[in-house]
Amino acid sequence: MSEKALSHAGNRKLVYHNYVTEDIDECGRLRDIKFNIPENFNFAFDVVDTIAARQPDKTAMVWEAGNHGEIRRFTFSDMSRYSSKTANFFKRLGVCKGDRVMLILKRHYEFWFCMLALHKIGAIAIPAPVQLTYTDINYRFEVSGAKAIVCTADGEVADAAERAAIENPYLSIKVIVHGKRSGWLNFDDEISNESDVFERPSGSDAIKCSDPMLLYFTSGTTGYPKMALHDHTYPLGHLVTARWWHNVDPDGLHFAISDSGWGKAMWGKLYGQWLCEAPIFTFDFDRFNADEVLSMFKKHNITTFCAPPTMYRMFIKEDISKYDLSSLKYCCTAGEALNAEVYHQWEKLTGLKIMEGFGQTETTLVLGNLIGTSPRPGAMGLPNPQYNVKLVDNDGKPVKHGDVGEIVLDTTEGHPCGMFVGYYRKPELTKCAWHDGLYHTCDMAWCDEDGYYWYVGRTDDIIKSSGYKIGPFEIESVLMELPFVLECAITGVPDEVRGKIVKATIVLVKTKQPSEELKKEIQAYVKNRTAPYKYPRIVEFVDELPKTVSGKIRRVEIRNKNK
Repeated sequence: MSEKALSHAGNRKLVYHNYVTEDIDECGRLRDIKFNIPENFNFAFDVVDTIAARQPDKTAMVWEAGNHGEIRRFTFSDMSRYSSKTANFFKRLGVCKGDRVMLILKRHYEFWFCMLALHKIGAIAIPAPVQLTYTDINYRFEVSGAKAIVCTADGEVADAAERAAIENPYLSIKVIVHGKRSGWLNFDDEISNESDVFERPSGSDAIKCSDPMLLYFTSGTTGYPKMALHDHTYPLGHLVTARWWHNVDPDGLHFAISDSGWGKAMWGKLYGQWLCEAPIFTFDFDRFNADEVLSMFKKHNITTFCAPPTMYRMFIKEDISKYDLSSLKYCCTAGEALNAEVYHQWEKLTGLKIMEGFGQTETTLVLGNLIGTSPRPGAMGLPNPQYNVKLVDNDGKPVKHGDVGEIVLDTTEGHPCGMFVGYYRKPELTKCAWHDGLYHTCDMAWCDEDGYYWYVGRTDDIIKSSGYKIGPFEIESVLMELPFVLECAITGVPDEVRGKIVKATIVLVKTKQPSEELKKEIQAYVKNRTAPYKYPRIVEFVDELPKTVSGKIRRVEIRNKNK
């Protein structure tokens, strides 16, 4: 049975209808989508301020602080007013159209004020995660040419930012949030006396939809992070993300786990949701705790939810029966491939299917199990109609159904709404990834006869052993069936005879201890469930896996240790 849409706002015309035309088939599935984008489209003015004028008391966000339990509710009117006050503050400091401003704000509600304010000015927002070190921040300052930083006082990240600012004298504006710091302006104090009216820029300051709006650094799983640049059409590109994948309800409450420093935050915590006039829930926590998060669903009556597979893996290790999840109607995941075993366990425990999706910092949702389709456990889903998705071999030629190829986006017929403009200040990197009308994702997959895409791994992660090509995800999925495996990563190790052999790096649950017998048990389990050449000839137990700041496993780091 296919997954159906939640009860949406009847025949009420939502704000996105001004810019989007959907072609829906008789079964309620999205067949095609067309965008009608005015030359001066601006999400802050044309979506948030428009909703605020029409429905000033409609909830935009419910926010809870994880450390002390403070709860605040913000209406669209609040977001409109506070973003205008913030825009006036930034303007007073000299932030102008085209200036770059870095935001390290965790899940503080001030992040939303700042994002909308920068959109109103026409400045370029650079969200960044709180886990960054001095070296990370210094690199980002240097390559982006940031003029200002707005940073949380929580933790030590402001110390690192201050050190980096000394090395980059063109960064002239420093603003602190949730605290005070010598030499920094205090955000709350500064905006308190600002006007809550900010006129739309005109003349030479007028903002076009083709102007740069947002810079997100890529995960950097194999090298230095690149800067993916998006223009003001990007928010509209996330309509499918929220409406057709997250299945958000204008009268519900959507919860996406991601930190504001990750590109996934734009997928689940701002653009598409508010285009659908759907309120969002933000839990501003420091460290993920499954018990805390699971308790939020009943407390706030959350209706739709999205989190990376890692967190679902943590959830199913808990006693789910202790939590009331009755308000929850729809679940999604992205960020990494979802193991089929996790899908089945979650459905068994909650009765809810997990609708997987795939995309990148450079794109919006590319593939997904959308409303009206039946999810296939382990499959990323079907192509989003916004994109012309293909699988190609090393020569750029299409592969047959069932054969593994690289996921590419064909842009010969136009630039998809929501796709990045290019890598900021790195035309050579843009040309390397995007040429001959094809954007290369560097992600490998195969497609079944019904058009569902199945993830295999990054191009660098594919293991060539004795003439066979082995994708890590298949073996990792088998390993995740074992109840004592918390996390795992499959990599290749050089071998004189086979070229490479398979290695499993495994994190065990706390109740299980490593042993030689356990290694043999794991190897035998994989042998019995995959082709014999795929089993891990090397098994290593570790306390944790190396990850990027966005939580993705850095297999390259594991591979480098094996050289």
